[in-house]
Amino acid sequence: MYYAAPVAILIDELTKLPGIGPKSAQRLAFYLLKISPENAKDLADAIMNVKDKIGFCNVCFNITEGDMCELCCDFDRDDSLICVVEEPRDIIAIEKTSSFKGRYHVLGGAISPIDGIGPDDLKIRELLDRLKDEKVKEIVIATNPNIEGEATAMYLAKLVKPLGVKVTRIASGLPVGGDLEYADEVTLGKALEGRREM
Repeated sequence: MYYAAPVAILIDELTKLPGIGPKSAQRLAFYLLKISPENAKDLADAIMNVKDKIGFCNVCFNITEGDMCELCCDFDRDDSLICVVEEPRDIIAIEKTSSFKGRYHVLGGAISPIDGIGPDDLKIRELLDRLKDEKVKEIVIATNPNIEGEATAMYLAKLVKPLGVKVTRIASGLPVGGDLEYADEVTLGKALEGRREM
């Protein structure tokens, strides 16, 4: 109503992006109106390039340009250890720590009945298939420490433990440099549960 139809359509499309509300979409649309046609084309080409060339790894479901991602092709990684994450971006966060040298498995989300996401909507069956085919001794469940992530972790643990594979969960609690007085009860409780001997 307030904008020319192409601008209104652009704003509407931008509001479909995660974390972008109507005001942010409006700002982005007007920014895009100001940039040069070449820059706008570069952005459009980058989006189409990702859509055309990026898919999911046939093994772990990480993003990749080929059939298998670089991590699955890396023979120096520990095949006996699989870290289970919700999304490909979680792999990047873990890899930045340089603390994990095993394999990964991306579920593609977390169990969330409110959002209509059940176990069959995730890559759980594929994980169980990997546990049969590979010599996996441990899976590390690194789902988010929220209700959905915890529910997914508990569900996976119930499925995997009977297979004789060790199931561990990443610790959660206080961030390094944090103050106890500012921690919420749940975070502090998790920190106490995850305490270790010194």
